[in-house]
Amino acid sequence: METTELTEDIQIINPLGLHARPAAALVQTVLKFKCDVYLSLNGHRVNAKSIMGLLTLAAAHGSTVTVTCTGADAQQALDAVRVLFESGFGEL
Repeated sequence: METTELTEDIQIINPLGLHARPAAALVQTVLKFKCDVYLSLNGHRVNAKSIMGLLTLAAAHGSTVTVTCTGADAQQALDAVRVLFESGFGEL
């Protein structure tokens, strides 16, 4: 069985970066999908299903994170994550 892995670089556009509220929204979103989702920044890779992991990225406004989705729902998960980031997590 083939495993799908998709990767995309996405810029953080919301003014306060990836703080607690957007991190919680991201976790809630990725938990809906049957795949692994990781975010990477400056060589630090974390599981996007872990709010504490996401907060350790200290991803500020203007940062570009690499999103990697692996598994059956990889495309749907990546699309949903992209929508969150492009909307500024509702903070724009």
